[in-house]
Amino acid sequence: MAGHRIFGMSFGSIHPLYVQKVERKGRTRAELDQVITWLTGYDDAGLSEAIADGRTLEAFFADAPALNPNATLITGVICGVRVEEIEDPLMQKIRYMDKLVDEVARGKKMASILRGAESADAQA
Repeated sequence: MAGHRIFGMSFGSIHPLYVQKVERKGRTRAELDQVITWLTGYDDAGLSEAIADGRTLEAFFADAPALNPNATLITGVICGVRVEEIEDPLMQKIRYMDKLVDEVARGKKMASILRGAESADAQA
């Protein structure tokens, strides 16, 4: 089965679009990066490297230190599809990230976005 076109897009080209989206809604890049690191296990240096080196979304998730075990608690609709029903594991991870970005942009509380986290402050 051939991969979806989005799999080959670079994370470095998508991240600035996420930043624009959250900043338009009054949120910060730091909040955006916090949810991405929560999801993927990247630290700030690893995230910066992933943005700079042009790796694809497929490589971004393949190289991720550890997908957060609470990622399965991310539910809802993104692009007209329920994220919990997406069968392709890579597409599901991408849509998890999209859903988190949407929640940041909508002003949802960080403690709610970071599902299962003891404290959003501890994640900062």
